[in-house]
Amino acid sequence: MNESVHLSTAGTGAEYAAPDAIVTVKVGAEHSGAQYELFEIDAPRGPASPPHSESWSKAFYVLQGRILVQAGDQGYDLGPGSSISIPAGTVNTFSVLTPSAKFLTISQTGRMGAFFADLATADPAAINEITSRHGVTLAELS
Repeated sequence: MNESVHLSTAGTGAEYAAPDAIVTVKVGAEHSGAQYELFEIDAPRGPASPPHSESWSKAFYVLQGRILVQAGDQGYDLGPGSSISIPAGTVNTFSVLTPSAKFLTISQTGRMGAFFADLATADPAAINEITSRHGVTLAELS
């Protein structure tokens, strides 16, 4: 593993526009030997991404605002200082309950950053191919 110290200051990091948020990479896979990644998520109130599962575990830590995280069959109301961990394979999504919310997401492996990078430049018609390639599965709505 070839790791070195990485500093990410306020306002720095690759930024990706996802359908439901702006995602800023604070610690990328290249900085951790692909063991974990850290993202700052800035999300307005609005439609959530469809329920989905990933092939990696992740955690959220809320900095500002409130979000409702749906994980499996449960909803969790998270405000500043709250965190939640979501195991790989768990169907999940989030909704912003306040005008906006800012939170950190930590994911295992280096796959989440690559997914957001591809998603940011994707043709909407290619979403199914991108999700499949990155180990993301959209949940079937009943």
